[in-house]
Amino acid sequence: MSRGFVKEGDQEDVPMVPQRAYLPDGVPNFVTPAGMELLLAEKQLLINERDNVVAANENEKRIAVNFINAKLQLLNDRIADARVVDPKDGPQDEIRFGALVTLRNEGSGKIQEFQIVGVDEADISKGKISFISPL
Repeated sequence: MSRGFVKEGDQEDVPMVPQRAYLPDGVPNFVTPAGMELLLAEKQLLINERDNVVAANENEKRIAVNFINAKLQLLNDRIADARVVDPKDGPQDEIRFGALVTLRNEGSGKIQEFQIVGVDEADISKGKISFISPL
């Protein structure tokens, strides 16, 4: 349709949806069982949020629902590509995906523990680092 026949108020902004945690092309999306549970719980929260959108008018509601649907699409793609790896299934004496690693700073002697997890589960404040993060 020609722009001459479109009212300015009819133009809807495309919602800017933040990307999920970075995962390089071609790299498998490894997740721990706990990480998969978090992804599925996030999906359910988004579905509940979408189903209970309250807005001042239909246009605002449509924009809010479209935003949530866009977030759900990114999440569904991540879930579909997920490869669940249970840390208990591998050797316990190797540093690998799912392992709990203890590090000691040689200078200060400070000891830190980290678990190597999937990109969506990573949270440094909880001692969880992504398997693609440099250490």
